[in-house]
Amino acid sequence: MEATANNVEEKKLNFIEEIIEKDLAEGKYKSIVTRFPPEPNGYLHIGHAKSICLNFGLAQKYGGVTNLRFDDTNPVKEDTEYVDSIKEDIHWLGFDWDKERYASDYFEQLYQWAEQMIKEGLAYVDDQTQEEIRQNRGTVQTPGTDSPWRNRSVEENLTLFRQMREGKFADGEKVLRAKIDMAHPNMMFRDPIMYRILHTSHHRTGDKWCIYPMYDYTHGQCDSIENITHSICTLEFDVHRPLYDWFIKTLRIFPSHQYEFARLNLTYTVMSKRKLLELVQKGLVSGWDDPRMPTICGIRRRGYTPESIRMFADKIGVAKREQLIDLQLLEWCVRQDLNERSNRYMVVSDDPIKLTITNWESGKVEWFDAPLNPAAPEGPSRKIPFTGELLIDRADFMEDAPKKFFRLKPGGEVRLKYTYIVKCEEVIKDGNGKVVELKCTIDPETHPKSGSWRSVKGTIHWVSAAHAKPVELRLYDKLFTEAQMGSIPEDKDYKDYLNPESLVVSEGFAEPALLEDESGIAVQFERVGYFAKDPDSTPEKAVFNKTTALKDSFKF
Repeated sequence: MEATANNVEEKKLNFIEEIIEKDLAEGKYKSIVTRFPPEPNGYLHIGHAKSICLNFGLAQKYGGVTNLRFDDTNPVKEDTEYVDSIKEDIHWLGFDWDKERYASDYFEQLYQWAEQMIKEGLAYVDDQTQEEIRQNRGTVQTPGTDSPWRNRSVEENLTLFRQMREGKFADGEKVLRAKIDMAHPNMMFRDPIMYRILHTSHHRTGDKWCIYPMYDYTHGQCDSIENITHSICTLEFDVHRPLYDWFIKTLRIFPSHQYEFARLNLTYTVMSKRKLLELVQKGLVSGWDDPRMPTICGIRRRGYTPESIRMFADKIGVAKREQLIDLQLLEWCVRQDLNERSNRYMVVSDDPIKLTITNWESGKVEWFDAPLNPAAPEGPSRKIPFTGELLIDRADFMEDAPKKFFRLKPGGEVRLKYTYIVKCEEVIKDGNGKVVELKCTIDPETHPKSGSWRSVKGTIHWVSAAHAKPVELRLYDKLFTEAQMGSIPEDKDYKDYLNPESLVVSEGFAEPALLEDESGIAVQFERVGYFAKDPDSTPEKAVFNKTTALKDSFKF
């Protein structure tokens, strides 16, 4: 394949794009319609972000539209809180939907179709318990057993189903099942349940309904109502596809079709909503938006950008087989994005060393201009105050330094970033032998604008002691210690693998311009990493979450 001007090969189509292009070329559809169908029973995570990018991205690429449809058929677990958070997450990722729909919008139509199936002898009311239904389904090797109520008359089934709707039966007393084949080799076809009784208020319909449709009965018909051309699901739904097609064909409605792709699995991460909910409920994290969580609101709070998530989704692509993606790729993507756009500031750690300049005029303050982003040196700059008393990171000084230590040492020189070269003349220690102060001199001839150029091997960051602003630093790491969380033994509890060092809180001292930053994205602490301002910040103390390290060994 011929390379582009940037010497990058043209990106190959994924298998879903190939299907769409074939369908459009053959005139099967004039335009495509996709949908993103979350159940509003929790907060979206990075796996959902991949699906969002895929569904909305395909529609954008091929001039189509995407509907947002909430699969709200289980009122026990669903809530408007989750609906609102899902909409916020999609908008944050940079997408908007054509129509906002809910499965509950179609409850009446779904009910009428169920009655149609009863009238055609294709559905019946079953009085068996859930346990009896499960036991009578048989196994892959053995056929199931017909329900004793499988051959009720159409009239009796219609009467009972209408009474179910009217609320005349208790939860679990009866269900409506499709009448297909209890010996079918595909277990999904062994008279699947279409409706169950739930006397529970729904977040949108209130107490109007006490029977609710099952996913397998609902999903394909909702797609059909909306004329969805390409219904894209993750691989675990591939066994449901034949039943999806059967209901659509049986009801003689618009032939939506389902396509499956591999779900996202990340190292050191769990994606199960049940497990994420447990982490929240047991207080093992601070909430759904804890920056250690893989939820979209969590990674947003940590400082990840929508651009980096879209880049990540593009890099991992669309596969047909399950794969485990290295978390470092996600970090690489956010680092690539922030490196181009983030503002730079200097922050020293919570145990700094005081650096006193002995040949500096007492009380003098010199303000240096420094670019907010070195990638755009002609762009905006910030003012940095320079005084005779500075703070530096303790790691930037070593008393007995090895030969290749190019930071500050007794008798050694470094450049204080954006300013002068200084020389360490004297080391001051406390009664315990801890270094607390360095007496240094500056070389005034090394002023970066008016002096003569002289090169030294080391450059360190610093802040003025008199102008330093205290900040709280929340240093985040992987939430789990095991890379392959999906492969831990069944007799082990996933919570046993929680990383006790996943959050370390420390203090730091920042140059004053940091607290005036209104860029809205994570900033770079020079020579340290990327940090995002946290909503917990107060006027008295700003809080910054570590988004990711400045460098990593990961190569893409």
